[in-house]
Amino acid sequence: MEKIRIQKMIADSGYCSRRKAEAYIIQGRVKLNGHPVKLGDKCGYKDLLTIDGERVVLPRKRSFVYLMMNKPRGYVTTVSDELDRKCVMDLLEDVEERVYPVGRLDRNSEGLLLFTNDGEFANSIMHPSRHVSKTYRVTVRPDITDDQLVALSDGVVIDGKKTLPATVVVKDKEPGRVVLLITIKEGRNRQIRKMCEAVGLEVARLRRISIGPLKLGMLKPGAVRELTPDELRAIRNAIGKEN
Repeated sequence: MEKIRIQKMIADSGYCSRRKAEAYIIQGRVKLNGHPVKLGDKCGYKDLLTIDGERVVLPRKRSFVYLMMNKPRGYVTTVSDELDRKCVMDLLEDVEERVYPVGRLDRNSEGLLLFTNDGEFANSIMHPSRHVSKTYRVTVRPDITDDQLVALSDGVVIDGKKTLPATVVVKDKEPGRVVLLITIKEGRNRQIRKMCEAVGLEVARLRRISIGPLKLGMLKPGAVRELTPDELRAIRNAIGKEN
């Protein structure tokens, strides 16, 4: 049976905020099946939880969904669009649960995009303090110099702030085009495009191929699948979130 920290269970029930629930626990006002609890204790959805003798109506166990999509070009990462453009949600018609995209890829970008109805999970991945790595396969024009490579790796100023150091690898070189693998640990708006523009490179194609330990693999454009238990465990470990 799944066990949840008591302060989270109380907050999820709508009784009060998590911080206030923690205060109630410290004050000895919370009991689990008739016994006082302490911070860190957990309970299940069928347990009897009371505050000052009043029963807390526990929430029903939620069914969380974790999906991976290979976002095609031409779709915007929004739930709906006032300009009537194609949205990534249009590709989720067969998904019964209401899910939301984790972060975004701009309209002309493609590749790995996550969806979930687990708000804490999504926030953990997107929060800047987690520094979850994201790798992109980027085709740029016309060519790239050593100075441009060094600048991208060391960090460039975009929107008035310097980017964190990145890992930049030249994957393929042909006359007039270069394919780069760029790994960053930030999630700023259109960051890869702006970084390349800042050093004088034109982005011809941009595809995200991994988020932390999650890899796009051979998933076809527009296709969606659930994360496997191993993938979910790996990404939870990467963001430091409890299983």
